[in-house]
Amino acid sequence: MKIEIIQPIVERKEILKNLLELYQYDFSEFESEDVDENGLFGYKYLDCYWNEPNHYPFLFQVDGKYAGFALVRKITVEDASNPSYMKMCEFFVMRKYRKEGVGKRAAFHIFNLFQDTWEVAELETNLPAQKFWREVISEYTNNNYSEFYLDQWPGPIQRFFTV
Repeated sequence: MKIEIIQPIVERKEILKNLLELYQYDFSEFESEDVDENGLFGYKYLDCYWNEPNHYPFLFQVDGKYAGFALVRKITVEDASNPSYMKMCEFFVMRKYRKEGVGKRAAFHIFNLFQDTWEVAELETNLPAQKFWREVISEYTNNNYSEFYLDQWPGPIQRFFTV
C-alpha cells in the first residue's frame, strides 16, 4: 500500500471540498449540523487554506486514490509563554482506509513537517477520534504529551512538541 500526503494546488481545491462533504457527513453523528438548501454541508473556512498565511491543506492518497485530508493552522497568540502552536483543525480518513495505518502515517508525516508545539482537540462525544489521537500521539511522542480541557472547547485537547 503506497500512501502519499500531498499539499494540493488550487486546481485540487474542488477535491478537498468534496472530501469535506464526506467528512462533515461522518461528523454529523457528533454535531447537530444540517445540510443547506442544496443538500450540502459546506465548509466556511475552505478558502482560508488558499488565501491566508499559516493555513496548510493536505490530501492523502492510497495507491493513487484519494483517501482523506488534513487541515492544519499555525496559531499565533499574544501570550509570551506560548507564542504560537500548530493546530490540527480537521482530519479525515475515508472509512475504507481506516484501521489500515493511513491516518497514523499521515499524522506522523504532517507532525514531522512542522517542528513546533502541537494541539489536537476532539469533541467529548467523539470517542473514536479520542482513541485514535491518544494512540497516535502517544506513539509519536513516546507518551510525552499532556491532555487538558478548556472552557471554550467541549472535549479533550492533547498538547505535545515535535523535535
